Amino acid sequence: MSAGAHAVTTSIIPQWNRELLFEILDNIHDVVLVIDSDTTIVYANDAYARILGVPVAKVLGRRLDIIEPNSATINVLRTGKGSRGGDYLDSLKIDVVGSSFPLYNGKNIIGAVSIFKNITEVVELNRELQQTKGVADYLKEQLEQWQNLPKSFKEYVGQNSRLKETLVLAAKVARTDSTVLILGESGVGKEVLARAVHNCSRRKDKPMIKVNCAAIPEDLIESELFGYEDGAFTGAKKGGKLGRFELAHSGTIFLDEIGDMSLTMQAKLLRVLQEKEFERVGGTKTVKVNIRVIAATNRDLVSMIEKGSFRRDLYYRLNIVPLNLTPLRERKDDILELSKTFLRKFSQEVGHELILSPHVVRFLQAYDWPGNIRELQSVLEHASIVCSGISIEIHHFPAHIIPAADDDNSRIKEKPYDVKEIVGRMEKELILSALASYNNNRTQAMKALGISRRAFYDKLRRYGIEE
Repeated sequence: MSAGAHAVTTSIIPQWNRELLFEILDNIHDVVLVIDSDTTIVYANDAYARILGVPVAKVLGRRLDIIEPNSATINVLRTGKGSRGGDYLDSLKIDVVGSSFPLYNGKNIIGAVSIFKNITEVVELNRELQQTKGVADYLKEQLEQWQNLPKSFKEYVGQNSRLKETLVLAAKVARTDSTVLILGESGVGKEVLARAVHNCSRRKDKPMIKVNCAAIPEDLIESELFGYEDGAFTGAKKGGKLGRFELAHSGTIFLDEIGDMSLTMQAKLLRVLQEKEFERVGGTKTVKVNIRVIAATNRDLVSMIEKGSFRRDLYYRLNIVPLNLTPLRERKDDILELSKTFLRKFSQEVGHELILSPHVVRFLQAYDWPGNIRELQSVLEHASIVCSGISIEIHHFPAHIIPAADDDNSRIKEKPYDVKEIVGRMEKELILSALASYNNNRTQAMKALGISRRAFYDKLRRYGIEE
């Protein structure tokens, strides 16, 4: 400061005093906090009480290393280096931003000063923005993955009594925030049911985030679930990344194949389910989330508990409302309706009507469907592509599903040059196809085949086709 400027200043303020200094500090809108060399709080301005909601008298004389041991103010006192940036006050559960600098008496540090403001609302808004962006990125990624896959059906189809019982229970639990555990074999539609529960809940307008616990490598699953901070590990994305739990904040997280999660991750998941909080990988700040958890597995969790590969306490936390989905082989009364549902979709895709021949209907009912609904959908999609007409026959199915011991095929293999056997088989298939094409109208079928009424009924009896 120049001599002239100093002269002007001293003419207005002839001598600094404590009262004038305190008045200036109390009129600063930001918090001003001063500590001495043993971290005792010796001064806090009026903004401290106004912004932090804590009376100044309550903190004066208290040691900051006890109240807030990891604060930037203490770090400045210990290092002698000033700092700028954000900090998290764990004692008050708020985010702040500001600057801190040491106080010297000669070469000795006698205390430190921090000037900061509460930015919790800004941090929360930024978190919501990150979540929105993260959800958008997640949905975009899912869309890109799903574009090359057949679309799953949107609603459950069927009249099976056991299925109805499960759906009634699912509809009841959907209205609550209770944790749901969906049990069933692969391909029975566990994800479809999870989406139905979410879409009927009060969280339906919020995101539902899926995690396939079996598909994520063990060394990545923690960072995928809980996110990570900037520089948490080699290759970490600059600025860090939100995990699936944060993306699901205020919505639903669907933990598929929960039975494939390691015991270590099971312990960390249990804490999230109990406390609704966690820390990102490489971070110390506790992140709180408001989520609804739906888990699913095709594994026998009770058996896994007995073998020590699944935590009993986690099982009890998940198994509040179990929903058991019946395998397709136990709800064969729904196979035909499911098939028609899929065929309506595939008919639109191939550009013409598709129907099932009587032979195919009998086969669908007799087959055990180890891959359940997913296998049925896949088989019918294959047949719709291969079939050039409107009637789907057995030979339109994938080779692995066609019975190797089929009587007709066996006879052909035994007598590969038996014209009578081969012609008879073809004739039977043509009759069945004609009947299917004309919705079992026999008059139209025999006209299409170009044979007399008498010959037509003779062949029905010969080939064992129901009259």
